[in-house]
Amino acid sequence: MDEFTTWDILRNLLLAARWTVLLSLVSFIGGGLVGAALLFARIGEGRIGPAFVKTYVELFQGTPLLMQLFLAFFGLGLFGIDVPAWLAAGVALILWSAAFLTEIWRGCVESVARGQWEASSSLGMGYLQQMRHVILPQALRIAVPPTVGFSVQVVKGTALTSIIGFVELSKAGTIVTNATFEPFTVYGFVALIYFCLCWPLSKSSQILERKLNVAHRNH
Repeated sequence: MDEFTTWDILRNLLLAARWTVLLSLVSFIGGGLVGAALLFARIGEGRIGPAFVKTYVELFQGTPLLMQLFLAFFGLGLFGIDVPAWLAAGVALILWSAAFLTEIWRGCVESVARGQWEASSSLGMGYLQQMRHVILPQALRIAVPPTVGFSVQVVKGTALTSIIGFVELSKAGTIVTNATFEPFTVYGFVALIYFCLCWPLSKSSQILERKLNVAHRNH
């Protein structure tokens, strides 16, 4: 600890936490965009789209994220393609997040009463008009709390990217520990930083759920 003070350790971990936050944002936003496209394919008419999305969701939910990271990083390497760790981590987490967000949002859409579909159909609305003006506004209110809650899982999931060499918070913790030989101090700070990132999201999800449920009942 002569060369590394407590502040040095914390400063290095906070610098690495920037990449955890950035990767989380990219994964969550990218997963949301892909998930929205998959959602419309899942609940749309036809057979090919729903079947494809169902298979996609089962594949990504039924396999470990760690394995998906390995495949994204080493899979293309078999064909002589050099994939940077940050790119493999981003792609894997986006596809993984999309699978879960698609199912979350599908459940929210299907929770809207069937009578809402029938009432809007009786008004002469087409499918897209029904979704835009009637179904999605109601589903959105239901979807906000679990969506915010899932963002916590995305933040935690970034820790696994250290296995393919992406230097985020947990990887930085290992590097600093090897340099300082103070694992208790280093990983104590790592746990504290993760808590500071995840707790506000979890609390926000709970608050939103209570507020939206009250608004729904009052409505």
